[in-house]
Amino acid sequence: MRAMKIVTRIIAIKNLKKYIGQDLALLAPQFGINPFKNRKQNKGWKGLVLERLAGLNTNVSKAPNGLTYELKSVAFNYRDKKLVPKETMAITMINPGELEAHSFFESHAWAKLKTLIFCAVEWSGSNAKKAKLLSVASLDFAEDDQLIREVRTDYEYIRQKLITKGFEALTGKDGKWIQARTKGLGGINPNTGKRRPITRAFYARKEFVTKIFEIAS
Repeated sequence: MRAMKIVTRIIAIKNLKKYIGQDLALLAPQFGINPFKNRKQNKGWKGLVLERLAGLNTNVSKAPNGLTYELKSVAFNYRDKKLVPKETMAITMINPGELEAHSFFESHAWAKLKTLIFCAVEWSGSNAKKAKLLSVASLDFAEDDQLIREVRTDYEYIRQKLITKGFEALTGKDGKWIQARTKGLGGINPNTGKRRPITRAFYARKEFVTKIFEIAS
């Protein structure tokens, strides 16, 4: 019986960095992954390829001792001849009770952020045939790092607003680096005539995503 292979977060990052500059679409077939089906791009194919390149598969333990991490594919495109994030990036859903009860370093948002492996992938449209891996980054900062302190300030501002004004008062306008934005359809359900429940999530602004990769480069 073969010994179980452990792919820690550090090993996953090292594995991924070997493929920076390569086209994920050309690497996909070796893993039996088809980026396109019926002339349309398969949703999530880039994430599947990145997992394989990191060394993860159905026979691999993602991390030892209960530690977890997640790969996050972040789309970048050219704007004024400069590569920039295509959009904001979802971090985690907001549970009002948890947000009220937990300060930043106790929060699920921080637990998620510090374990993410960010993979910048060039994006040239929904049916683009190329998807080059541009960079691999992670938030391996000390908890007193300036950027982390500023993210903490955003979180605590949003948390205090929830406590003093309620969940519905949260808005995507708040926060320099992260925001508490509505997630989901919202509005009236045409089938029932009733208003759908309001859900919100923490998102990393495009400026935050850019900063993460700048620090890693």
